[in-house]
Amino acid sequence: MVNDLASDNKSSGEGEYITYYEVDTCRFVKFIYTTPNPSSGNPSKLRIGHRRLHRTSEQDMGQDCDEQPADFIGEPHTEALEETVDKGVDLVYSLNDRPPWYLCILLGFQHYILAFGGIIAVPLILAEPLCIKDNNAAKSQLISTIFFVSGLSTLLQTTLGTRLPILQGGTFSFITPTLAILALPKWQCPAPGNPLMLSVNLQNGTSPLQTESSDEIWMSRMREIQGAILVSSLLQLVLGFSGLVGFVLKYIGPLAIAPTINLIGLSLFIEAGKKSGGHWGISALTVCLILLFSQYLSKVDVPMLAYKDKKWKVFHYPLFKLFSALFGMCGGWLLCFLLTVFDVLPSKSDEYGFSARTDISLDAVANSPWFHVPYPGQWGMPTVSVSSVLGMMAGVLASTMESIGDYYACARLSGAPPPPTHAINRGIAVEGIGCILAALWGTGNGTTSYSQNIAALGITKVGSRLVLQTTGILMIVLGIFGKFGAVFITIPDPVIGGMFLVMFGMIAAVGISNLQYVDLNSSRNLLILGFSTFSGLVLPTWFHSNPGIIDTGMKELDQVIVVLFTTHMFIGGFFGFILDNTIPGTDKERGIRSWQEKAQEEGTKTCDQSCYDIPFCSYFLKRFKCLQYLPFLPSYKTTH
Repeated sequence: MVNDLASDNKSSGEGEYITYYEVDTCRFVKFIYTTPNPSSGNPSKLRIGHRRLHRTSEQDMGQDCDEQPADFIGEPHTEALEETVDKGVDLVYSLNDRPPWYLCILLGFQHYILAFGGIIAVPLILAEPLCIKDNNAAKSQLISTIFFVSGLSTLLQTTLGTRLPILQGGTFSFITPTLAILALPKWQCPAPGNPLMLSVNLQNGTSPLQTESSDEIWMSRMREIQGAILVSSLLQLVLGFSGLVGFVLKYIGPLAIAPTINLIGLSLFIEAGKKSGGHWGISALTVCLILLFSQYLSKVDVPMLAYKDKKWKVFHYPLFKLFSALFGMCGGWLLCFLLTVFDVLPSKSDEYGFSARTDISLDAVANSPWFHVPYPGQWGMPTVSVSSVLGMMAGVLASTMESIGDYYACARLSGAPPPPTHAINRGIAVEGIGCILAALWGTGNGTTSYSQNIAALGITKVGSRLVLQTTGILMIVLGIFGKFGAVFITIPDPVIGGMFLVMFGMIAAVGISNLQYVDLNSSRNLLILGFSTFSGLVLPTWFHSNPGIIDTGMKELDQVIVVLFTTHMFIGGFFGFILDNTIPGTDKERGIRSWQEKAQEEGTKTCDQSCYDIPFCSYFLKRFKCLQYLPFLPSYKTTH
């Protein structure tokens, strides 16, 4: 039922655009409507108002709400007037919403923290094969560089790519081929007693040089990785800009998407277990705190003070729901700090619980520079070899498959309709551009969408694009300030493991939720789902347990096979895709029809496909008809 206006605005007329905000048992409605000009009958003025909508269920009828709409909502923070929040997603801020600037910074910083562990793990993993295991200065420079480039890639993806709230960062899909390249004999680290001659002899091949600095030892290896990533990333550009990715998407249904997204979460259980196993008590506490804030206290609004209209006002805000992950992590971090200060935790590295100490990585903070501005070619000109490029292409394919699954998961959690073909094409192409930037700057890795940050959207109920754009800016700025980023290296592994347990579980659940469109009483669908998921767990485990089992006589082909078949998401998505399109079944049985109907329904409930359009280009795209044939532009959807 629609009650009277909370303010003195007039009742709305035709063409009213409404955005719903659900708060506890009440729903505040913020709308902008036009009032007609008495003389001409044409709209002449915009008015802003709020209405209070009570739920229509019997148990909620008559319940009142104390919050004032203007206090909670504040000034309008929306880009699209027609956007509403999907009731099923129950978001505080959906895709096109614009939270206040201070909330954007806090929520963006939360995403920065969530991505920190995964991004910083890349240079730390590569430190030993790059021969910088004890070179803290080089590691600090790599950390600053990868954060800087991740921020650039995030801004590109959220502004020009899919325009979904997806954070871009270092990818583990590139780690395996990188380690394979650095394991070749010519890139073996020199022996401690003879650091110069071995490296120089193998680098030149025929005529050894006299000297080589310690920096040149690892920079020469970095340049080889840079060249491999630079050339192999062109594959992503071709897949995106040519529309090949979008063409394949016509044949991808819930039975291909579900195991792909599901295995993104399930495949990370080893990483979560390793970090949590450092101290299960601390990990359990972190999990409990996140669950407490995100679920049990999600309906609790914290009273806060705000200065408005020349006086102080008290308003209620869902603080626990918005910052559940950050509060949970800080709670576990604080406890570890106190246990370290009072020397409760063991001080020997071989004892259980040592990894929960917060003083393990203090030397990294001391050795980090205050300022370091990364720039392209800072390690020298990249070198290119065929074997390295072919091996790295396997990582590109695996990253592409993973990202497509992430796009669907992110759209679902941010209150957006499933991404159209042009958005996915453009997203993959922009990821290729991000990998090229990473190669030019020299991160030793590429960029891809971050699954743990997508999971955070479902926990915090904040799917705003602006928040992730703020995260990108923070990553660029904080990547320049080396000391600041180094402080967060002191977050204990058990705390990070506790976050992973919740986040990766959320990702797996999002994958399973795609099965709501499928007929699960069909033996055909159960066979496809079970086989693709189980194969995605079995084959990578077997390949890891039997290294060197693949020997085709071509090392490059061996690397491609090993990388692909050790990537859980690729195997699950590949078998799901092949079986779903070859085993006979109706569209209704496969869930294709329900999925498409749901996409159209969500498009009217939340925001339409325009949320994927490139900003400020609509007029230009409509003016030139030739652009409708480019599969990565929004105009492509109007004729195809």
